[in-house]
Amino acid sequence: MRIHSRKTLKLFWEAHADSEGPLKSWFHEAKASRWKSFNDIKNHYRSADQIPGSRVVFNIKGNDYRLVVKIHYNTGVIFIRFVGTHAEYDRIDAASA
Repeated sequence: MRIHSRKTLKLFWEAHADSEGPLKSWFHEAKASRWKSFNDIKNHYRSADQIPGSRVVFNIKGNDYRLVVKIHYNTGVIFIRFVGTHAEYDRIDAASA
């Protein structure tokens, strides 16, 4: 998969150092994957949730943080839409983020 933009993740882990390892792991696993549907994701990330707008929510670092991505399965492209704490996540509309 191609992921846009790693910079968003980097900026977040620079502010939240404890998220760096888990976000880097997610990035490398997602990049090496060839997800064709949400079921492919769910097989590896049991806590992932599908939401409207071709978006998926991942729990990061034991559910301390949330990562919202938009996935174009047909082209193999992932767009980072949001990364933040649970409190920050609760204040956004993840389906349109």
